[in-house]
Amino acid sequence: MRIVVAKPGLDGHDRGAKVIARALRDGGHEVVYTGLRRTPSEIIRIVTDEDATALGLSTLSGAHDVLIPKICAGLRDEGLDDVIVFAGGIIPDRDRESVYEQGVRAIFGPGTRTDQILEFLQECSERIEKEEPVGVGQESGWRWE
Repeated sequence: MRIVVAKPGLDGHDRGAKVIARALRDGGHEVVYTGLRRTPSEIIRIVTDEDATALGLSTLSGAHDVLIPKICAGLRDEGLDDVIVFAGGIIPDRDRESVYEQGVRAIFGPGTRTDQILEFLQECSERIEKEEPVGVGQESGWRWE
């Protein structure tokens, strides 16, 4: 898969995103890391330009409840319904359901092993092969837990 790993908003902590990007690369995926402090529109443009299959969002700033919905809506508005969106970082349990309702298929918190993310992506690949919907704008109700 071609995966964009992005750091939306003003969060300046990117160690986790870089670790994930490297693990995904080591797992055989093509990875584009956006760098810090990207706006939702910049992230959507990068996903479009890179023809990405998936988008990983890393958020530690507490702005997930604003930024993730903007990014997911922007992907749908641009016709990128089939892009798989997953998130990581600090997303409190109380906020997770609303994040999933945006079309995010997985949330990986602190302490997640990188092989779990690779397993998630493998399952997404298998679902795509079976023509099962897993994209941000595709109705399926499926999510990785």
